Amino acid sequence: MLNENRLFPADGAARAVAVKLYDSIRDMPIVSPHGHCDPRWFAENGAFPNPTALFIQPDHYIFRMLYSQGVSMESLGIPQADGKQSADPREVWRIFAKHYYLFRGTPTRLWIDYAFEKQFGLKKRLGPDNADEYYDVIAKRLETPEFRPRALFESFNIDVLTTTDTPLDTLEYHKAMRASGWKGRVLPTFRPDSVIDAEYTGFVENIQKLGEMTGEDVGTYKGYLNALRNRRAFFKSMGATATDHGHLTANTADLSMSEASALYERVVTGHACSQDIELFQAQMLTEMAGMSVEDGLTMQLHPGSVRNHNQKVYEKFGRDKGGDIPAPTEYVRGLRPLLNKYGNDSRLTFILFTLDETTYSRELAPLAGHYPALRLGPPWWFHDSPEGMMRFREQATETAGFYNTVGFNDDTRAFLSIPARHDVARRIDCAFLGRLVAEHRLDEDEAFEVARDLTVNLVKKAYRL
Repeated sequence: MLNENRLFPADGAARAVAVKLYDSIRDMPIVSPHGHCDPRWFAENGAFPNPTALFIQPDHYIFRMLYSQGVSMESLGIPQADGKQSADPREVWRIFAKHYYLFRGTPTRLWIDYAFEKQFGLKKRLGPDNADEYYDVIAKRLETPEFRPRALFESFNIDVLTTTDTPLDTLEYHKAMRASGWKGRVLPTFRPDSVIDAEYTGFVENIQKLGEMTGEDVGTYKGYLNALRNRRAFFKSMGATATDHGHLTANTADLSMSEASALYERVVTGHACSQDIELFQAQMLTEMAGMSVEDGLTMQLHPGSVRNHNQKVYEKFGRDKGGDIPAPTEYVRGLRPLLNKYGNDSRLTFILFTLDETTYSRELAPLAGHYPALRLGPPWWFHDSPEGMMRFREQATETAGFYNTVGFNDDTRAFLSIPARHDVARRIDCAFLGRLVAEHRLDEDEAFEVARDLTVNLVKKAYRL
């Protein structure tokens, strides 16, 4: 099913170089510094319940495509906001197999086919006729010790994997992993959206809980900032090396303490207008950058997603159910207040992502090619594809080079897709480098060095791993 030369250039000279480059990095460890796997999997190390719960229900890439073609989320057993979930796993798998043709040409197809063949030895294309055969083979394999989360982690050759956690998380599963003596590196990441975004469900209650957890007076702006510092320190003590911020825009602000305090009071007392809410988020990005200068946590910003666009789906199923849609994003003016304050400080590593590819060559690459603090994150989410990765390299490299980028991250909730996603990224990077060598724009020995850097070295440096 899987051709060994997939994703490599059609041109013979470029392909030959790409193959050699890929062979030199294909077995390097996986560094996954930005993801959404459940830490409970590794803490409890229990068997995955069934193929549907492993492949379909946690992966919005899959069920959003099925939903777009009229397959209901109820029929797929997607958990609802009220806790209801009623669908026979085998029937869900049959629906998936019946509609597998929908994924033709998508990166999802590449990832799933890789998992089927490499992890389960299934090489015949999935369809209605072999749905039960697939289900039975996978289900039987999931019962074996080799398919427990920790064993898979080790067999995937994962050096480090990070989760994404709210400031209110006690990190109990991370504590359990530590206490168990298991040597796998699963680290938390500090994601403060729930206590920074005033439009986040339960925002005021979250602020109150933040104060209770830290013993700080969150009725004042100073106490609120101290509470955030407190939680950041706790996360860092648990191994965290990064923060993660999912704002709608890349706008930042640099208010005086008195201005920021007055703004905070309006926000937490419910007297803020929409402009206040936007300004507060902008101010908090700058505050988070300042805290990263203090504590050394790498800062990530991935703006540009209009969250929960489908209101009906959000009301019934909650967040992260495939209804987030990209929007145009402006960086140059938006980031200027933060960068004027901290962009020249080498203690800050600030990684920018985008869902707006039009900004690669116009805004992001020139910014990262100038400010010491800035780095470019890899193609993300809707652009985590062979074409998206190639567009990124073509548009960003000419201004930012390779060394103002940070390698690859998989950003996934689907654990079995991690090796496949990293394999695609490695192949595309080698394809791009192979073309540069064939065009005599890069010496071959340099290409080998860059390939290793893009695979492991840059990501470890950027995330302090």
